[in-house]
Amino acid sequence: MSIVLQLQNISKSFGPRVIFDAATVSVAEGQRIGLIGANGSGKTTLLKMILGQEELNNGQIVFHPTTRLGYLEQHEVIPPNECVLEYLMRVSQRESWECAKVAASFDLVHERLTTPFHLLSGGYQMRVRLAGVMAREPNLLLLDEPTNYLDLQTIVLLEEVLCAYRGALLLVSHDREFLKNVCTRTLELEHQKLTLFPGDVEAYLAYKEQCLEEAQRYNKKVQAQRKHLQTFVDRFRYKAALASQAQSKLKQIERLKTIEIAHSLRTVRMHIPEPQIKKGTALECKNLSVGYGADKTILHNVNAEIQRGEHVAILGENGQGKSTLLKTLADELAPIEGSYKWGYKMRIAYYAQHVPKMLPTQGTAGAYLSQSAGTILPEELLRMAGNFLFTKDDLEKPISILSGGERARLCLASICLGKYDALILDEPTNHLDFDTVEALGEALEEFPGTILFVSHSRTFVSQIATTILEVKNGQVRRYPYPYDIYVYELKTHETFAPPTDNPSLNEGDVPYVRCQSDVYQDMQKEKRTLKRLEEQMAILLKEQQSIYQAYANSPLTQGPQQARRLKEISKESMDCEAEWFASHDRLEHLELEMKTAKEAHG
Repeated sequence: MSIVLQLQNISKSFGPRVIFDAATVSVAEGQRIGLIGANGSGKTTLLKMILGQEELNNGQIVFHPTTRLGYLEQHEVIPPNECVLEYLMRVSQRESWECAKVAASFDLVHERLTTPFHLLSGGYQMRVRLAGVMAREPNLLLLDEPTNYLDLQTIVLLEEVLCAYRGALLLVSHDREFLKNVCTRTLELEHQKLTLFPGDVEAYLAYKEQCLEEAQRYNKKVQAQRKHLQTFVDRFRYKAALASQAQSKLKQIERLKTIEIAHSLRTVRMHIPEPQIKKGTALECKNLSVGYGADKTILHNVNAEIQRGEHVAILGENGQGKSTLLKTLADELAPIEGSYKWGYKMRIAYYAQHVPKMLPTQGTAGAYLSQSAGTILPEELLRMAGNFLFTKDDLEKPISILSGGERARLCLASICLGKYDALILDEPTNHLDFDTVEALGEALEEFPGTILFVSHSRTFVSQIATTILEVKNGQVRRYPYPYDIYVYELKTHETFAPPTDNPSLNEGDVPYVRCQSDVYQDMQKEKRTLKRLEEQMAILLKEQQSIYQAYANSPLTQGPQQARRLKEISKESMDCEAEWFASHDRLEHLELEMKTAKEAHG
């Protein structure tokens, strides 16, 4: 396996701030690597250095002579009225049939190939640009947050394309599910160093957590040994008969070194102040039509009733009207027909992509948050600011000099500090690393108020959503199943039969066949059971090996308590194994039932 890219002892600083310090890593052909790290750690800077757009202070970047680099330009100038096929042929210098073949993998077929680029929606424009990169047939592909602003349908398509791609891939993303599905290796940028791990992001984070736990256990053991030795020294160092032994103990103490732990694995925790909890209807829409004037109506006759405390994910392809609906419900856009009504005296917060641009031009970030916080304690304000990556120095910055990402994070922090009854959030996870996204997700999951949100991050949606509204072909409907089934339908292009409350036999006494969604949910439940049992067996095995090791190290110090525990472990392990086999059998039966359900429901 040849090396397509080498970073050799690279160093980079911006003034006193060090980004890289003698960082080294190699990328081999065929490796799909997910690049992770906190916001501001230098991921985009690294890609710019590889592309030659940013200079190194020290070290060098070496490409193999056969390396063909592909990347997605952030700001690309495209001639007006150039159609999709013309664009692909121009950027790739390939024949039309070759370009059409690549375009088909992004569902760019038939009339879309002859459509002028500027007439396509933002999601389809991104598909065209990605197809242009892939048509050049690179063997090293660099992608910086390619899923930002993409709908779920396009993200799934991109996953399929990248999984089929045979070249090397270096991918920056804060979408944990996307990284897990696409990348087989993980590269973390942390403390000015690069660490390459031979596994996906889930395996890497589990490994990192295990290393942290082991380091903490080791440090605890060292501290106990130091304390024990120091007690001997303090007692006998001035007694002639034992002074030499005390000196020996001091030398032992000096040799006992703890492992330096830079920081804990997860530092972000959030709490959103709770509003006064009430029951009843939060929002009611009656024959609501929304859009930009009568000649540009996007959604028609929306009828929906949202109860207080529901967390509603609004899903659908880009350009279908999700953001337009949220703008209308936030009083940013007047309805064309019909009406909507929020619950009595409900306080509504709204976050959208344009909102950060509407921040006041005067004052500092800290003053803006203080104004939003109301009666919240100063330490809670500082904690929330830190959660959204604002240091004390950052809070002193004038709002006028904040970057787009900083403005977005400031708006989100102010919303999280306010005691709102309902939150309207349009793509809130952009500009956040996935530790912060997960912390925000946990806080919103526990939030007792009402949430209406648009997001294409699967981890985020599955964590928060209790209800789904699907926006499609100018209509809005309440999706009848959980989010994981929505994603399953999208990936497989299968449609589950509508749920029924009457599982009676069909005409002619044909046995009732359960709908696919019910079987699917049972399968997911059984898979979770298997995973739980496997984790439990691993814990028991680890404990058993620990006791055996203790026996081997000092057999005379082991008492009846350890023997009893070994018997308990043996019994618990046998019980787990029996339950695992039973669960595995049930899963096999469910897989057969799913096959039958698919055939029965066409």
